[in-house]
Formats: sequence, C-alpha cells, structure tokens
Amino acid sequence: MSRRVVRQSKFRHVFGQPVKADQMYEDIRVSKVTCDSSFCAVNPKFVAIIVESGGGGAFIVLPLAKTGRVDKNHPLVTGHTAPVLDIDWCPHNDNVIASASEDTTVMVWQIPDYVPVRNITEPVVTLEGHSKRVGIISWHPTARNVLLSAGCDNLVILWNVGTGEMLLVLEDMHTDLIYNVGWNRNGSLLVTTCKDKKVRIIDPRKQQVVAENFEEPIALQEMDTSNGVLLPFYDPDSSIVYLCGKGDSSIRYFEITDEAPYVHYLNTYSSKEPQRGMGFMPKRGLDVSKCEIARFFKLHERKCEPIVMTVPRKSDLFQEDLYPDTPGPEPALEADEWLSGKDAEPVLISLRDGYVPVKNRELKVVKKNILDNKPPPGPRRGHSICDPDISQPALEEVLEEIRALKETVQAQEKRISDLENKLCHFTNGTD
Repeated sequence: MSRRVVRQSKFRHVFGQPVKADQMYEDIRVSKVTCDSSFCAVNPKFVAIIVESGGGGAFIVLPLAKTGRVDKNHPLVTGHTAPVLDIDWCPHNDNVIASASEDTTVMVWQIPDYVPVRNITEPVVTLEGHSKRVGIISWHPTARNVLLSAGCDNLVILWNVGTGEMLLVLEDMHTDLIYNVGWNRNGSLLVTTCKDKKVRIIDPRKQQVVAENFEEPIALQEMDTSNGVLLPFYDPDSSIVYLCGKGDSSIRYFEITDEAPYVHYLNTYSSKEPQRGMGFMPKRGLDVSKCEIARFFKLHERKCEPIVMTVPRKSDLFQEDLYPDTPGPEPALEADEWLSGKDAEPVLISLRDGYVPVKNRELKVVKKNILDNKPPPGPRRGHSICDPDISQPALEEVLEEIRALKETVQAQEKRISDLENKLCHFTNGTD
C-alpha cells in the first residue's frame, strides 16, 4: 500500500502577520502615477515611498522607527521636474538612494541620519543620458557606485555614480519597452523582460545578449485571473520567491529547488485591502530573535503597513538553518575593477548577533575633467569645492548660511533704500 510522501521543508509553515496599528506609517499620500514599479524601497535605516507632489516629483524618507502619523510638513526629497517612477537604496550605503523620473533623469541623494528641517532639493549627482522617461533603476549587487537605469527609449545605461559618468550604454538590444531588469548574484549578468515578449540574459560588459526566448519553461505555475502587475521578490538565502500583485490583496510564496518540479507552492498571505505598491526589507534588516525571514512594506492609499513573515520555532537560540551568512554593506569590487572584467561574490556577514546599521557615510562624487587631471575651478553641483575633505552636509550647511546672509543683506539694502527715500521726502517737505 503506497503512502503519499509529504515533501520536507522548513518553510512549509511560514506565517505572515501585519504589525499593530501604532507600528504603521499613516497619512502618506502615496503616488497615483500609472507605473509598474513598487513605489517603495526599504533598508535597515529608512523606508522611502514615492508620493503625490504638485509641480514635479517627490518621495518621502522616514526613519524606520518613526511610525505612526506622519506630520503633513515632513520634509520630502524633491528635485525632479516630473513624477518619480522608481527608487532604490544603495546596497553598500544605507544613506544613499537613487530616483528615476519621467523628466528623463536619474538623481542620487544623500539622506542624513537626522530628520532634515527642509525639503532635500539638491542631489549629490544628476545622471543625464536618457531621451525618454526612466522607469527602472537598480544598483549593482557587488560593485561600488555602479547603477543601472532603463528608460522608455529602450536603452539600458550603466553609470559610475562616483564620477557621474556613463560606463556602458546597451542599445539595439530591445525592440520595445523594457518592463523589468534584474542582476544575478555577483552582477556579471543581467536579465530583462520586454514588451516584445522576450526574456533576455545580457552580458553588459561584452554588450551582447547571451540567451533569449527560452524554448520551454522548466516550471509553469497557474496564477489567478487578476490583470494586475506581479511584483516578484526573491530571497536567495531561503530560495523563496514572493509574488505580490499590484491591486491584489495577497502575497503568494513558493520555494524554488534544483530538482523537478522546481517550484513548490508554500502558502498565501491574504488581507482585505489591495496593495498599491510593496517594499521588501534586505535580510540584514530583519529581527533574527523572532525568526523573521521576510518583511514587506505594503502601500495603501494613505498608509504603509509592514507585514512580518516568520517561521515559528520554540527555541530562543539563533536559528542557523534559517539565517545563512548574507550579503553585507561592503562592496566586493570598485566600479573600474568590475568594468575591466573582474567578478566577485557578495561580501557576506553573519546575522548571529543581529545587524547594527553603520553611521552615515558620505558619497563623494569626483567628476573627471577630460582636459586636465586637476579638479575644475569653481564650485559646481556634484563637485567638491576647496577642501576635498569637507563633508557634504558641512558644505550644504555653509552654502545655506551664505544664501541666508545674501537674503539678509538684500533685505537690509531695501530697508535702507526705503528709509533714505522717506528721509528725503521728509527733508523736502520741511524746506
């Protein structure tokens, strides 16, 4: 008599639960732009959300611990002249985030650990090269300061953010709109999906497509009939892929294995309200003491709701099987090393004692001068001025003081002029 063998997996009972009401982020005007991006990016320090903004594009950045009702005057990150379409935190610096916009530019921002008083309006660097709106950005997983952008001009551009220059332009590879782009683990290859119904694996440094339009899928999973865009999130540490449908109210998750049938349905987290977007916390931002293996940040119309995924365990000890060493914040390569052909696996860290985010690290942009090796004279946006050791916040503070002093001088000059006119009028009247 045969018995059905149940597949053994430690992730068969992953349990999803929303946080309590006071741990949500309330009163956020989530963007209504029609776009396939997730609208939300998170890391161990911050949650960033694309928001509605009059006369341009903006996103809000909140310290992770600043839950509850968000002040309506909370500073925004503004600088784009059209809606922001995508945002992505740098994996090697928790204070640096990139944004892509309908205005055809990509901007890179330094976010301070403290909450700024005013809107952040000056990016560290602006990357200009696309001719149409830019809907996708993605940082390289192992090389410092390498950023990918994909636009509606069907181009993929790779940038060195540290110098503000283009490294590579991948053109004539896509015949239509690029839907999504993803790196492999060491950043040697990238995969794209396109409106022309082709999946391409690209070697960006050789600037060639190495595989395209696979004959047969190794596994086919029937989903529901919803026409919302699926936002996939893959955790290589657990080999679990989470599928969140935009406009859907559920998160389905599957375990991926090396043997047939390859894809194993685990469970579905369901809720009542649909999601407008979704953020996914890197593994180093999770609470290992509670056996948390994933955390989502679900966007509603006016709030952001964290959802915690755990594997229930009776023991209070560190669960090594749930938390293999995971990519940390240190890059494995410099941008020029990667461009020259080097590859390196991510630099891994242990989560045994939890992860403590490092303090604010400055992103220094040194633009190359093709005429001379010396730094260009005079201040320019994205360049350091005078002393190269001056930090960006210190420099911004000095520039802000100069602007304020100029305004004060202009106001005093106007006041003196008005008083002189009154005195002249008074003197003429008494004559």
